[in-house]
Amino acid sequence: MESSFAQPADGKGTILGHPKGLFVLFFAEMWERFSYYGMRALLILYLTKHWLFSDSDAGLIYGAYTALVYITPVLGGYLADKYLGQRKAVLYGAVLLCFGHFLMGVEGDGGQNAAALNVFWLALAFIIVGSGFLKANISV
Repeated sequence: MESSFAQPADGKGTILGHPKGLFVLFFAEMWERFSYYGMRALLILYLTKHWLFSDSDAGLIYGAYTALVYITPVLGGYLADKYLGQRKAVLYGAVLLCFGHFLMGVEGDGGQNAAALNVFWLALAFIIVGSGFLKANISV
């Protein structure tokens, strides 16, 4: 049975019989999922112990984060289809996601310091928007 897909004659451009781009997509998706589930596991603890939020406020922030990560791919997909294109949207999403996690790692010593807390909100927003662009467009 013959395949309808074009196969490279010399095997160049493949890794273990798969296109090289597949591995890029796999690792991008893997790190995005690692980011999401890592945040789900640690966000409440981080909010209550590092930022000193109450349990109820931390729960609200956690719920908003989770909901927005699932809602923003609708907007990310629309913007990619209408204006950016799939490749640019994936690139922008990955950069925003990485930058958000970088900011979260260097944002300060916690407590209720207003400047450091603003950096946290910015980092969380970058992570949410980055996930929206990446998740909607890498799966297609």
